[in-house]
Amino acid sequence: MRSFEQAPFLVIWEVTQSCDLACVHCRASAIPARHPLELTTEEGFRLLEQVRAFGDPLMVFTGGDPLKRPDLFDLLRYSVGLGLRTTVTPSATPLLTRAAVDRFLASGVARMALSLDGPDAASHDGFRRVPGSFAITLAALRHARAIGLPVQVNTTVTRHNLRRLAEMADLVEAEGACLWSVFFLVATGRALRQDDLSAEEYEQVFCFLFERSQRAPFDIKTTEAQHYRRFVAQQEKRAGGRSAAGSRAAGVIGRQAGINDGKGLVFLSHTGDICPSGFLPLAAGNVRRDSLAEVYRHAPLFLSLRDPDRLRGKCGACEYRNLCGGSRSRAYALTGDYLAEDPRCVYQPRLAASLRAQ
Repeated sequence: MRSFEQAPFLVIWEVTQSCDLACVHCRASAIPARHPLELTTEEGFRLLEQVRAFGDPLMVFTGGDPLKRPDLFDLLRYSVGLGLRTTVTPSATPLLTRAAVDRFLASGVARMALSLDGPDAASHDGFRRVPGSFAITLAALRHARAIGLPVQVNTTVTRHNLRRLAEMADLVEAEGACLWSVFFLVATGRALRQDDLSAEEYEQVFCFLFERSQRAPFDIKTTEAQHYRRFVAQQEKRAGGRSAAGSRAAGVIGRQAGINDGKGLVFLSHTGDICPSGFLPLAAGNVRRDSLAEVYRHAPLFLSLRDPDRLRGKCGACEYRNLCGGSRSRAYALTGDYLAEDPRCVYQPRLAASLRAQ
């Protein structure tokens, strides 16, 4: 399994918290106006140089809505020019025009990610709380497909759309996305605990995702559901590794193996704070005064998150802790302890079960 002690696999930069949507689950609690202390263009260039010094991580520009920054395309071109694999996650507002999508492609962006949280306008726009967002998303997806810009679809699973995931998967396929990134709720920002699923419902969704992965023409990954990796490993074990389709799901999981908040992942806020994840709002430094590499490699917060021996509860006793490790963000959001066991996992580790039997 790949080590992430020296460099992350994924760097996410929240270039702004400004956004014209008002999504019910928004991690950033985004607002229309830009923050006066956002990193400047020059600071952004220096940040991207620090990211490139790590090696070759995947560089994600997110928000808020990145299109709220007038220098976005300068930053994207600089990132691509440094040799970084660069992706962008714009919001579906009137700023996301055909011309903007054309400029993403011309800037060298490798992929655009768009959010769909319902299979129709009523469900999606109700979630995003802005009429017309669904139509803008589909228009951008279709234009990107027409000009050859790869697209992934992000979906946050909540009580609002739990029963419509099959329709969502059909829509992702119909629109030609290369990846369906399924986010599981973390109660931070505007997200509410009562919108989250139970641990048993997580397993039901895992079963659906695994079964769909066996016939879908797109890849499926999860965010803040690290225990989906455990679920897939269990299915592969039961099949004796004989299922080619199951092996495809395992291949996607293998590329994520071990990645967790602060472990293969680093998040940079709009004001330069260096955090383990956008869903784990604890800063270990700030790029305006600290070296990104030094913070990632040596800050106590990041070191503790990369040490499986520090995990508590059943996550610490679990035989899948190196593959999975549980959501550190969810543990923090629900217990106040980022090293606690993930409250949304039903699995009982063999070691923990044997200790209880003694």
